[in-house]
Amino acid sequence: MIKLISKFALLILIGTILYLLISGNLFSLSPLVIAVQLLAVALNLWARRSFPAGQFNIYPEPKEGHLLSRGPYQFIRHPMYASALLLIWASILGHISPLNVLIGVMFTGVVASRIVIEEQFLRAHYPDYTAYSRQTRRIIPFII
Repeated sequence: MIKLISKFALLILIGTILYLLISGNLFSLSPLVIAVQLLAVALNLWARRSFPAGQFNIYPEPKEGHLLSRGPYQFIRHPMYASALLLIWASILGHISPLNVLIGVMFTGVVASRIVIEEQFLRAHYPDYTAYSRQTRRIIPFII
């Protein structure tokens, strides 16, 4: 059941990005929005490159190996979700509308649910995850 919820959530995440792209609300001419989106892409690439070969998985199922705590993972537990939130909210704030804000709130809720599900898997798979989670924040370094 958790796998099904996670797959559905992934479809919502992809759908949100596609909606913003197709509706013309993903990109902006604002230098601030562009800068935040570039930061989001850089964070995502840094996080993705931090995984050892063959370890990355888009579903919350840890593969064999050690708990990843290098790269951005030494500061936040979910840098890829943080980058997705940065990208989406920068886009939404660059094209503010009630519909876009509603989509952003729903997107944020889906990300939050995926984080909860993923952390259940990680705690069960990695004995040192609880200690790691006390030292790092979920999304925003030193804050959340």
